[in-house]
Amino acid sequence: MGASARPRLEDVAARVGLSTASVSLVLRNVPGPSERTRQRVLKAAAELGYRADRNASLLARRRSRLLGVMVDIHSSFHAELVESLHEAAEQSGYDLVLSTQTRTRDEHTAVETLLAFRCEALILLGPAAPAATLKALDQKLPVVAVGRRIADAALDVVRTADEDGVGQAVDHLVALGHRSIAHVDGGKGVIATDRRRGYRNAMRRHGLDAHIRILHGDRTEAAGERAARRLLDEGELPTAVLAYNDRCALGILSTLGEAGVPVPGRVSLVGYDDDAMSRLTCFNLTTVSQSADDQARHAVTAAVERLEHGRTAPREVVLAPRLVVRGTTTVVG
Repeated sequence: MGASARPRLEDVAARVGLSTASVSLVLRNVPGPSERTRQRVLKAAAELGYRADRNASLLARRRSRLLGVMVDIHSSFHAELVESLHEAAEQSGYDLVLSTQTRTRDEHTAVETLLAFRCEALILLGPAAPAATLKALDQKLPVVAVGRRIADAALDVVRTADEDGVGQAVDHLVALGHRSIAHVDGGKGVIATDRRRGYRNAMRRHGLDAHIRILHGDRTEAAGERAARRLLDEGELPTAVLAYNDRCALGILSTLGEAGVPVPGRVSLVGYDDDAMSRLTCFNLTTVSQSADDQARHAVTAAVERLEHGRTAPREVVLAPRLVVRGTTTVVG
């Protein structure tokens, strides 16, 4: 074997004087070989620097044991979900392939890349594709949509009850004495629609129909900055603002701060997601948590059930969101 050649299974077998089949059993931790044989094989593999060719092994078994994950590269909440997904997948004997959405790379391209990698199931974080498109994709391989409601779902869904989460935020603000509560929405899409509906319903429940005020936004910090500048230009600041997500809320926070408007002294602010940025001391954002750990665990479980237990009936898991009160909300001054 040359100095630069990668050690092969045959090299380990030759070192210990066993068949490649016996060595393979040891390296795959399959019962059968004696403890003494196991130790000899493992010692030889370590000395030779042998590492199993995982792809070749999986291809031979016609299984990739890969779960494909579509992720928005700009979302810190998605980053937390991916970290939790990795842990849950590894516990189930799977690995992840990530495919990103960016400003120039759309959802379709991200999904096609995952299919090219022979992923056995897809976990799509906040997919925006039409329900019919997702259902058609689920006919090819198991699909789990995370974070988004799908009407008459014919595929697995894991999400939080967004309307309830937004309702909790409005309830909190009303309890602090706020009446003029504006909402910067998330633009198009089912998630934004559900949160917008939750805001309207909660305001009406408190008899605040006349105070309903929705500003167009999206999922970015820039959207929050634009909405805050509009509020400042109009000269009619609400006493509280509920943002579509934490990124949008941080854009609002930054712009109000630059304009000398204290948060929460003059305007209380609530985000949504409870991502890593919101928890930083410099922001200390009141927000709504939709546990990344729980969503990831349920998503991987759903995929594994489809792949290994033959479940065919679609399942929807709806998790309860939780208001996290921090430093950006206070009683009306």
